[in-house]
Amino acid sequence: MPRILEDRIALVTGGAQGLGEALCHRLAQEGCHVAIADLNQEGALKVAADMQAQTDRRAIGLGLNVTDEASVEAVFAAVAAEFGRLDICVSNAGVLIAEAIWEFPADKWKLVMDVNLYGFFLTAKHAAIAMLPQQKGVIIQINSKSGKKGSFKNSAYAASKFGGIGLTQSIALDLAESGIRVNAICPGNLLDSPLWVNSLYKQYAKKLGISEEAVRQRYVDQVPMKRGCTYDDVANVLVFLASDQSSYMTGQAINVTGGQEMR
Repeated sequence: MPRILEDRIALVTGGAQGLGEALCHRLAQEGCHVAIADLNQEGALKVAADMQAQTDRRAIGLGLNVTDEASVEAVFAAVAAEFGRLDICVSNAGVLIAEAIWEFPADKWKLVMDVNLYGFFLTAKHAAIAMLPQQKGVIIQINSKSGKKGSFKNSAYAASKFGGIGLTQSIALDLAESGIRVNAICPGNLLDSPLWVNSLYKQYAKKLGISEEAVRQRYVDQVPMKRGCTYDDVANVLVFLASDQSSYMTGQAINVTGGQEMR
């Protein structure tokens, strides 16, 4: 029985670790050939090698700086050279730096905007250029629940994600008559991910003056379904949005938050 995304060509930015890596593997499981692009080129190459060893899908690893248009252009050219087309583009590359507004270094605030918003713009721009001749394709941004509601001591990230939803909606309108759909996924907190386990619990524990365990429980308690978001939760929605099953959906920002965000 054919897989839901059989033989489609997908590009995932920020695909060398964490959620991005999980999404690459899930796309391959659903039938995609995958280009993994990341600032960490060595990591992207490893993910590609692992994927080819574990599945019957083709995969390539590429170095990518989403804030540099020449780098973005080069990645899309490499995908075209290797696979001949692009069907699915997942803009997942992102950074999170959390500070109170009165303590936020301006250069770090700008870095978050450059990667999360300008990087999405460049990725979507060159995805559109690749997809317009074929009059078909899917662009998906990995956004956040912070794109729907302000985030405590996290102004740069929230601003970049609010902007990402506005950009998603606007690009969707630009491309609606061209057969190219553009949507966003807004996950809740991935509480068991390396980002949280290795970094955020420590950051928030220090800022809030409580233990890391108390930080985790605090975030679990905010979720009506009383658990964190998982990679599979996000991947399930990604596969749906990338498939023809969502062919009448564009310009949407889908919450995957266990009921924490409903707008």
